[in-house]
Amino acid sequence: MEQDQRPWGSYYVLEDADTHKVKRIIVKPGGRLSYQFHYKRSEVWTIVKGEARITLNDVDTDYKAGDVIKIPLKARHRIQNIGENELIFIEVQLGTYFGEDDIVRIEDDYKRS
Repeated sequence: MEQDQRPWGSYYVLEDADTHKVKRIIVKPGGRLSYQFHYKRSEVWTIVKGEARITLNDVDTDYKAGDVIKIPLKARHRIQNIGENELIFIEVQLGTYFGEDDIVRIEDDYKRS
């Protein structure tokens, strides 16, 4: 199973197919992903554990376990762990390409380009 450590936490690929990719993503308390968008995929996030603040096209909304969020193609988005424990969510990617090089970072706390 593909996995990777990031400054904000880690992810594990649960399924990788021609039509979709599924990841289990863990965000450390206080961690947040880059503000980004994708040219070739949309995403659906299901919060499994913890508390999240999601920015979608410059609008912040808070979510908890059981909430589902749709991230349309080319929508600017970010997730942040606003709780004191791990934030865990499942990301389902749908589109034509699922490589990490389809991440266009607008803003990043960790100075990644």
